[in-house]
Amino acid sequence: MDFLQLKYFQVTSKHENVTRAADELFISQPALSKMIRNLETELGVQLFDREGKHIVLNQYGKKFLKRVNQSLSALEQGVSEIKEMQQEKIEIITLYVAVGSMLLPSLVQQFRGLYPKIRFNLTQHPIQIKKELAYDFAITSEEIEGNEHTVLLEEEIWLGVPAVHPLGSLDSVSLKDLEHEKFISLTTSHPLRRTTDRFFAQLPYEPDIVFESDDPATVRGLIQTGIGVSFIPSILWSKVVTEDIKLLHISEPRCKRTIYLSWPAGQRLTDTENSFFEFILQFFRNIGRIQLKSGSLGQE
Repeated sequence: MDFLQLKYFQVTSKHENVTRAADELFISQPALSKMIRNLETELGVQLFDREGKHIVLNQYGKKFLKRVNQSLSALEQGVSEIKEMQQEKIEIITLYVAVGSMLLPSLVQQFRGLYPKIRFNLTQHPIQIKKELAYDFAITSEEIEGNEHTVLLEEEIWLGVPAVHPLGSLDSVSLKDLEHEKFISLTTSHPLRRTTDRFFAQLPYEPDIVFESDDPATVRGLIQTGIGVSFIPSILWSKVVTEDIKLLHISEPRCKRTIYLSWPAGQRLTDTENSFFEFILQFFRNIGRIQLKSGSLGQE
């Protein structure tokens, strides 16, 4: 299986017509048909259903096309990056950021202050499947299979309640006592939601989630309106907590999450990537020190 086979299959899938696909590819129809047959033989399945002169992608073809599109897109991105590096003498660091996106402006600004010719390509959508992403480094709260990783920081998860809420007079609370509270939550596609769902695994009730959003800022805003309570990461969300939200320590169970820096296993880092690796470790160490020094949330 080679690049041409995949490209020919992609174009044929777009047209579902061998003649039109061959015209776009500037090859003969018999040559294209033979290429597709060889690909199907290698895979051991037919990718198209033949209906007279017409061909239609079947279930195998649709599944394979999805992966082919991802693979060819990653290759095209790589070619584009190399050309840019050759023309502009720059390096590009590709980041997948599932958590901590509010830190990105400061992180990027500080690193580019040291290395002004560095460019960043950023992916910040947790809903995407991590295995399908091409990146140099990933910042996540979950380990990624097949990656090497190191811990950037561990942070406690607090409960955020409206300042005027009856719980607002407390400093700590146990999750077992919150059965009748209304929860505002991120959607299940978000890694923080998966983390907080695990907090309830040992409890005899499911949280009463009255509102879900895929936007953390919306969740924080809704706490202020008094609709419900929600979980607040103690470090990465600390700068966006306002006086309208009271933060409560959760006494039990222990609620925390780990933030990881991951990279593809076996990836050989360039000098610039090594510099970024050391920089980001120090960047997160500094965040942790500032948090400990402040002694409370919302003072940063």
